[in-house]
Amino acid sequence: MRTVTRRLALRRADLDGGVCDVPDECVEALRHLTTVPVAVEHKIHGGTASRQVFPATLRQDIGWQFAGIEWPEDVRPGVLATVIWRAARDEVVVRTAALVEPLRVDGVLYFHEYDPKVVTREYRPGPANWAKVLHTIRHSGNVLDDGSAVFAEADLARRSGLGRGNRGTFLLRNAVDQLLREGYVTRVEGSVDATGHPSYPAADGDEPAGMLLYAPLVEPGSHPDEPGEGSDRREHWVNGFLRRLPPGAQASERQLSLHQQTVEHEEFDEAALPPGYTFVKKHHRNG
Repeated sequence: MRTVTRRLALRRADLDGGVCDVPDECVEALRHLTTVPVAVEHKIHGGTASRQVFPATLRQDIGWQFAGIEWPEDVRPGVLATVIWRAARDEVVVRTAALVEPLRVDGVLYFHEYDPKVVTREYRPGPANWAKVLHTIRHSGNVLDDGSAVFAEADLARRSGLGRGNRGTFLLRNAVDQLLREGYVTRVEGSVDATGHPSYPAADGDEPAGMLLYAPLVEPGSHPDEPGEGSDRREHWVNGFLRRLPPGAQASERQLSLHQQTVEHEEFDEAALPPGYTFVKKHHRNG
């Protein structure tokens, strides 16, 4: 019996709209049905197995989708789902895969396997100026396989909605300074091609350009019955920490100096800054 299997990353629009993409190979066999039973097999918070069947409808948007699915609340944008259809059977199975242990990506708990590039792209900014700038970097920048993103700093004024006039320039500079201070981004040297597409590391033959590099902070998460469950984006103090950088990137001299000063004042335990990491000093974070 023929089996069609497709793995895809769920977008925020999929979760909000209760839809799931349909593999092209299934469409002709299912489109005559009024409803298609779609079984969502999922481990709640990565632990308790659940199975819910929804009478989905097949509809065409840009591509074909199953509509009428209620995604579990712990499914985040970027989570990977495997769509399985066996020929001669009307039911379709959509299955997530639990992580061995939960992970916290920039403060958001993930209990299931995910696509780092989609997580970066699907960032929803808050009203703060720094969030708008971070959204520009993550949404419009060049996103690498590990979820890191680079964006030419000189293009921020044109693409972020800030930077026009003296007040706009002041607000943009403050927003970038806050992102640098709180460790969301770091400055690196990259390049842009003739179309303005950014690259990091710099590509041969392209024009050198200063870049802002976002690297996701991925930390061990906690299960719901453990302290610290949930996504805490309230105002709080963040202790100094190490942030992993993409391959080839190194901490700036400023960050090396800050790390050494913090160690000398006995405010941080790790005496050596490992290659490929940067140091973010203790700071107050608004979200």
